[in-house]
Amino acid sequence: MNSPFLPFALPDIDEREINAVTECLRSGWITTGPKAKEFEQCFARYLDSNAEAVSVNSATAGLHLALEALGIGPGDEVILPTLTFTATAEVVRYLGADPVLVDIDPITLNIDPSRIEGAITRRTKAIMPVHYGGLACDMDEIIDIARVNKLYVVEDAAHAFPTRYKGRLVGTLDSDATVFSFYANKTMTTGEGGMVVTKNPEIAERVKIMRIHGISRDVFDRFVSTTPSWFYEVVAPGFKDNLTDIAAAMGIEQLRKIDRFLLRRERMAARYNEALADLPLVLPADADGDSQHAWHLYVVRLTEEAPISRNELIEHLSRQGIGTSVHYIPLHRHPYWRQRYGLEPDQFPEAEAAYQSMLSLPLYTKMTDEDQTRVIDTMRELLC
Repeated sequence: MNSPFLPFALPDIDEREINAVTECLRSGWITTGPKAKEFEQCFARYLDSNAEAVSVNSATAGLHLALEALGIGPGDEVILPTLTFTATAEVVRYLGADPVLVDIDPITLNIDPSRIEGAITRRTKAIMPVHYGGLACDMDEIIDIARVNKLYVVEDAAHAFPTRYKGRLVGTLDSDATVFSFYANKTMTTGEGGMVVTKNPEIAERVKIMRIHGISRDVFDRFVSTTPSWFYEVVAPGFKDNLTDIAAAMGIEQLRKIDRFLLRRERMAARYNEALADLPLVLPADADGDSQHAWHLYVVRLTEEAPISRNELIEHLSRQGIGTSVHYIPLHRHPYWRQRYGLEPDQFPEAEAAYQSMLSLPLYTKMTDEDQTRVIDTMRELLC
């Protein structure tokens, strides 16, 4: 290997983020404060809806807080896809409820709405669709199912900023809450962080209270008020899920670049699509009509005609200095979920088939055209 290692993902950070963080550090206010409020306002303004945005320290925290605000608790069930990161399911268990895993659509790799209806029981309280890779789920059908069955919908949009569904940004749809991630490898980043977006003021208020210890009054307002304002009340046993101003300062700058980031990702995905089209691969589904893919991930699947296996391909790429990943090992394969709920691979044939053949290729805005050429050429050498 003569070329430097090409990682699977890298954040796109420049002097603007560095200066914003430095300014925040020098301001003396580094925890949740004015920058967090500004970030929330900017994010809501970007969505251009009447939804409120509440910043949190991770999408995991956001999903947990959203479900808690909806009253999900012991004895309840939440339906979600098996092809997701464990955080989607673990937050359900935080609340003493049970995740009910269902299979995916073989083309989009999103949750299969036809499987949702068969999983609904008298204990079901919510559906948690995951917009896999940055491609929106069939939200019209999911929301219709939820309405008929009087269920909540919380969108796991960790991959989906800025994704559009039938012309509308994810975060402005008719769900009860949408949760975004700003983890280091996402389409924009605050290092660690997330955002809960909801049109329901009661959910927003509950999330605000529970993200900081169940305190009834915003900590920033208490400490900067010009009149004595030391008094507060704990109204619930809350959590410690607030976003710092340091992270928010970075997020504000990243948000200013998100349209440029999206354009770059779209161009890279289009180039992959063209260059890899004749290989023994199933390429990722794209959005159709007036929907729009965020291209957080570029996931390919080997066909039976491929000369090597998925694992061998990953190993060969690694030896050539190219990082990849697998998104994801389905939840039903992990010991905790498998053993607790008695899950078997044959219950999820589409997720199993996808998992056995999938890998995610590098796709991030700091990649150069030369970097992408290197990935393409190596893929062609190994699969032709």
